[in-house]
Amino acid sequence: MNSSASAPGSQSGLRESNRLRVVQALQTHGAMTQVEIAGTTGLSPATVSNLVKDLDAADAVVLEPSIRNGRRAVLVSLPRARELLAGIAFGDRDVRVAIGTGPRELTGSHRMPLPPEHRADEGMERAAELLLDLIDTAGMTRADISALTIGVPAPINSATGRVGADDILPGWSGVDVGREMRTLLGAPVLVENTANLAAVGELKLGALQGVETGVYLKISHGVGAGLIIGGELFRGSAGTAGEIGHLTIDERGPVCRCGNRGCLETYVGSRAFQDALVRTHGTLTLRDVVTRVGRGDAACHRVIEDAGRYLGMAVAGLVNLINPEVVVLGGQLSRVADVVLGPMRAALDRCAVPSAAAAVDLRASTLEANADIIGALALSEIASSSAASAPARTSDR
Repeated sequence: MNSSASAPGSQSGLRESNRLRVVQALQTHGAMTQVEIAGTTGLSPATVSNLVKDLDAADAVVLEPSIRNGRRAVLVSLPRARELLAGIAFGDRDVRVAIGTGPRELTGSHRMPLPPEHRADEGMERAAELLLDLIDTAGMTRADISALTIGVPAPINSATGRVGADDILPGWSGVDVGREMRTLLGAPVLVENTANLAAVGELKLGALQGVETGVYLKISHGVGAGLIIGGELFRGSAGTAGEIGHLTIDERGPVCRCGNRGCLETYVGSRAFQDALVRTHGTLTLRDVVTRVGRGDAACHRVIEDAGRYLGMAVAGLVNLINPEVVVLGGQLSRVADVVLGPMRAALDRCAVPSAAAAVDLRASTLEANADIIGALALSEIASSSAASAPARTSDR
């Protein structure tokens, strides 16, 4: 389909343009009948029929018999990629799923809310159903999954593959997510902390591209960090590197859910913001707080600005320790980076070694909410291409 030989506005040029519309519709919606293609593209059924014949003759589509509304039909789809990669990212109250052939090529994605304090088995079953629906919509099957990476907002023990704490996801502690999801889906599974996934996503396609030493900060229900050292994700000896949320910034401060006092998470994150605003605003979610900052709410602005200062104090320790080139602000606070980064920079400059502070660039995430799911597909791509040397956290133990 070489359009360079077709003059603009010519019959052949129009035909080429219509072919592209059909292909784009299949890329967006997955397998469809010719009637569905016509409805989606606005082309006439006769035109679609002729275009599909041309595409089939060029081996650009696959035709398969099917049943639609009780009648025989022919499904039209694009040729399947050599491998299908999948990613799942759990949050405290939702789960997001994506499939594609790589971090740059997403075939489809979906999000489903989860009830607060949902059980691990409930969350995993819903995620599996969501993934299978997505795969089915794309005209594929679970057998097409070559690798699946799952993100959980908790430390993952690198020796056992089990969730190491249930601070954010109550009831998940000790669960072998990889093994459970492999049972549900029958696919190779890698499990990773969501902050680590987001760091990988930013490294591949976002604000950490080309960076050898960097830090990704995920600010959501809690606070986590993904560390990039030597251009690669650094997990630490037990897989818990980056738990910056439990770094003590005031040993006489509030008691943290981990049992310590004055952890960063007692000053930054959704619970800390709720506590600070409950008297004046009632119960707010983190999304509510961020939205109100954008609308000029003075109290919410002050709370977020204070969070920037606390983050700067905590990050100063990391800056002194690993001397990063870039620190990326991610999670929901990236939406109000203009409020956070100023006080964060001021506190960092005050608390860090001057030469180290001067060398670090503070940036907002460029991938925002998609960072962890893109990172999941990136790790799935690596795991798929080098299955023989996959990390020990895969469920094939």
